[in-house]
Amino acid sequence: MIHKYSFNGMFIVLDVNSGAVHIVDELVYDILDYYRELDTDGIIKKLSDKYSEDEIKNGIKELDELVEQRMLFVPDTYSAVVPFVQKREPVVKALCLHIAHDCNLKCKYCFAEEGEYHGKRELMSAEVGKKAIDMLIKASGKRKNLEIDFFGGEPLMNFGVVKEIVEYARSIEEENGKNFRFTITTNGILLDDEKLDYINKNMHNLVLSLDGRKEVNDRMRPRAGGQGSYDNIVPKFQKAAESRNQTDYYVRGTFTRHNLDFSEDVMHLADLGFKQISVEPVVADLSEDYAIRESDLPAIFKEYESLTNKIKQRRENGQWFNFFHFMIDLTGGPCVIKRLVGCGSGTEYLAVAPNGDLYPCHQFVGRPEFKMGTVDTGVVNTDIRCKFENCNVYNKPACKECWARFYCSGGCVANSYNTHGDLISPYEIGCEMQKKRIECAIYLKACEE
Repeated sequence: MIHKYSFNGMFIVLDVNSGAVHIVDELVYDILDYYRELDTDGIIKKLSDKYSEDEIKNGIKELDELVEQRMLFVPDTYSAVVPFVQKREPVVKALCLHIAHDCNLKCKYCFAEEGEYHGKRELMSAEVGKKAIDMLIKASGKRKNLEIDFFGGEPLMNFGVVKEIVEYARSIEEENGKNFRFTITTNGILLDDEKLDYINKNMHNLVLSLDGRKEVNDRMRPRAGGQGSYDNIVPKFQKAAESRNQTDYYVRGTFTRHNLDFSEDVMHLADLGFKQISVEPVVADLSEDYAIRESDLPAIFKEYESLTNKIKQRRENGQWFNFFHFMIDLTGGPCVIKRLVGCGSGTEYLAVAPNGDLYPCHQFVGRPEFKMGTVDTGVVNTDIRCKFENCNVYNKPACKECWARFYCSGGCVANSYNTHGDLISPYEIGCEMQKKRIECAIYLKACEE
C-alpha cells in the first residue's frame, strides 16, 4: 500500500508497510496512478498527452527498481505480529495518578467535569498514592523504567501529597530495581517559585495548560468567578520554560470551533518564547457550540497547511520551535507493538482515581463500567483488560486499510467510545485531522532532509 500527495509543489509518496518516503517528480507521481493496474503500453496510452514514451518508460524503470529494493509496495508483515501482541503477558509501565478531583478553573471543554470525573470533588491521600507505587512495582515485572503522571483536576491543589508520593517512590526504587520518571500537568494558577523549584528537581516533564492568545484562552479557561487566567499564568509559564532550558516541558493548548485560525495561537505561543508547543483539537459532543464539525475540516486542513509554512519559515530563519503534532520519526519510529496498539491504555497504562480505583486511562475515570480494580487488589476485571488488548489496528475495520494506521495506531480509544459507544470504531473527524497532520509532518521532515 502507498499514499501519495503533493504539498507546495513537492510530490511525496509514502510506502505504508516499509515506512519509506520518496520525493518524486511529477512524472513518477502520475505513473503511480496506473502502475499496479496497467502494463507499460497501457500507462503510455494514459499519459502520452503529457509525457513522451521514453520519459514514461524511464519513470516506470525507476519504480521497478524501488519495488525490487523493497522500498515500494512492500507486503504487510505487521499482521503476523498480532497474535503475539494479544497473547503477551500484561506488564504495567505507567500510571496516571488523579491527585486532585478538584480544580480552580472552569474550562468550558473539560472532559473531567471541572475535575469531578462523574463523582465528587476529592483529593488523593498519600496512603493511596503510596499503594499505587507499590502496585506498579509489582505489576511492572522486570521493566526498569516506570512513568508516573500527576494529573487532575489541578494537581497543585494537593501538592503536599505529590511530594510525599515522589519521595516514597524515590526511597524504594533502587531496592526494587526501578527508575521512576515523573510528569505533572498544571494550569499554573497555584504555581510559585517554591513549587517550580521542586518540580524542576524531581519531575522529568512538565505540562503547562495554555490555549494561546489571551482572548482565546480566557474565553475557554476562566476562573471560578469568570475572570480570565492568561495574565496570571503566562509570566509563570515563561519562567518555567526558561528554568528548564526550554526542554522537558510543553505548553499544551486546545483549539475549538471558536478559533479555527489556531495557527495564530501556535505562533503566539512561539512569540512568547515557548519552544515546545502542543495545540490540539477539542473532542466534544456536537451539541456544544465549540465542538468541531465535519464541515469545519476544509478550514482546519488549510490552517494546518498554513501552520506548516509558518513553522518552515521560522526554522529557516533560525527561529526554531517544536510543534508536538508535527513530530515524526521516519528512521526508526515507534516499536512494532506501539505502532499496532498505541498508548497501551488498559494494559500498560492505567489511571488511579483519588480513592484508589483503577481505570484504563484518565478519560474513563469515574465510569463504573470501566473500573478494573483498586490499588489494593490490582487489576481484577480482566475482561476489560482483554477488550483493550484487542484494540489494535487489525481488529478495527476502518483502520485495517488506512494508510495512516502505523502513525496513529488506531487513534484514541476513549474518543472512539465517547463517539460511538465502542472501542474499535474510530472518531472519524479526529482521523481526518490526524492524517492531515501526518502529511504536514512528513513534508516538514522532507524539507529539512
